[in-house]
Amino acid sequence: MFKKIFENVQNETPLVHCITNYVTVNDVANVLLAAGGSPIMADDPKEVEEITAICAALNLNIGTLNERTIHSMLKAGKKANSLSHPVVLDPVGAGASALRTETTFELIDTIAFSVIKGNISEMKTIYAGSGTTKGVDADVSDAVTEDTVSEAVAFAKDLSARTNAVIAITGAIDIVADSQKAYVIRNGHPSMAKISGTGCMLSGLIAAFCGANRENLLDATATAVCLMGLSGELAQEKAVKNDAGTSSYRAYIIDEISKMSADKLAGGVKIEHR
Repeated sequence: MFKKIFENVQNETPLVHCITNYVTVNDVANVLLAAGGSPIMADDPKEVEEITAICAALNLNIGTLNERTIHSMLKAGKKANSLSHPVVLDPVGAGASALRTETTFELIDTIAFSVIKGNISEMKTIYAGSGTTKGVDADVSDAVTEDTVSEAVAFAKDLSARTNAVIAITGAIDIVADSQKAYVIRNGHPSMAKISGTGCMLSGLIAAFCGANRENLLDATATAVCLMGLSGELAQEKAVKNDAGTSSYRAYIIDEISKMSADKLAGGVKIEHR
């Protein structure tokens, strides 16, 4: 699965339109370049449809919402749908405020998403219409553990059936699922939670991988999740070796993504089919 999907990104250099979190926008751009894609960040309503039309995929991240970008997201999403481009939603902090929650539902009601990626608290908010999200991080009471992973897989499949989107639940254990099939992924390192932007970077990667693999969105999403997690592991090894801190660790993650090969990725993934 990984080799062809990974190589398609390298060969096609998918252009990804990102309307994303301004806290992490530079990291998202750099990680897309590192993975073999190409980023473009345009969020003015006057140009988002035109920019979306020339791209392979659209990435919408609600991390730093305002009225202008909400309008832009809706316009870009409709345009992407009209062109059958993959659209990824990262509902950052859904459940933490009325604005984030209401915007998440407006986007889902208006746009046909290919992939919805978030932590378990954000996903439960989408499922139930309310949640216990603490800021942009998952509530500890929602954490996916080895004891709850089967329940979480069933939840992800059900949510996929409801939304008609691939569901990517991120955390210590990652789950990627459609309504029929799921992957449980155990790559990554706890240090990834100590820096801002790893989730935003992953949303960009998912968009790129889906843009280059439109006929296989589930496996494309799983490959992107594995790439991010494995790169976090390898970056941690380098950080320990160099006695480096969190700023270097963030750069090391991007380095490892840029140095990844299809064979290296396939040899390092920790993935289980459910």
